[in-house]
Amino acid sequence: MLKLDVNNLGKRFGARAVFEDISFSLECGQSLAVTGPNGSGKSTLLRLITGLLVPSSGKVNFTENKKKLDFDQYRKRLAIVAPYLSLYSSLTAAENLKFFAEVDGRRVERNDIDNLLAEVGLDGRADDFVSAYSSGMLQRLKYAVALLKNPDILIVDEPTVNLDENGKGIVRDIISARRKNAIVIIATNEKEDYPLADNICQLGGQGMGGR
Repeated sequence: MLKLDVNNLGKRFGARAVFEDISFSLECGQSLAVTGPNGSGKSTLLRLITGLLVPSSGKVNFTENKKKLDFDQYRKRLAIVAPYLSLYSSLTAAENLKFFAEVDGRRVERNDIDNLLAEVGLDGRADDFVSAYSSGMLQRLKYAVALLKNPDILIVDEPTVNLDENGKGIVRDIISARRKNAIVIIATNEKEDYPLADNICQLGGQGMGGR
C-alpha cells in the first residue's frame, strides 16, 4: 500500500514563516483539499510534497508496504497539474503529449492520445497548435498530460482555474474517478471543489478536518 506521511512540516523564506507543524497521512483511495487565504502557503505545501521545494522543518515521506521510496521512485508515480507548469505552444496537443510521455520514458500511441484528449473534452483538437488554445483548453490539456502516467499520486493546484462550467464538470469527474485508487491532493478556495476530497487541511486557520 502506497502511503504519504507529512510530519511537522514547516517552510520559511528568510525571516518569514509561511506555515509550520503541518502533519497528515494519506493512503491510496484517500484525498485532501488544502485551503486557506492567499499567501497562506497552499502552493508551497504542494511543492514541498512533490519535492520541488525543500522543507525548513519536518519531513515528507512516501512509503510502500512500509519501505521508504526515494525521490525518483515516487516521482515516476506522481503527476502534477498547476498554473505554473508550462506546455509547448509551438507544438500541437498530440506532440505535447508524445513529448511528455517520452521524457517520462513512456511510449504513447496515437489512439491513446486521442482517447486522453476525448476524456478531457478536447476530442478533435489533437493536431491544433497549443498556441491557438484558450486558457481553459490549456488547463484541460494539462490534465491529459498528468493522466498519461496513470498516476498513483495526483497533485492539483487550483483544479478548476480558467474553466467554464462544462470544463469544471469534466475536471471534477476526472478527480472523482482518480481518488478511488490514488492519493489525491488539491489546493483550492472554491467551496464547490471541497467534495472532491475526504479531508480538509486549512492553512492559516483551523488545521485539518475530515468529511
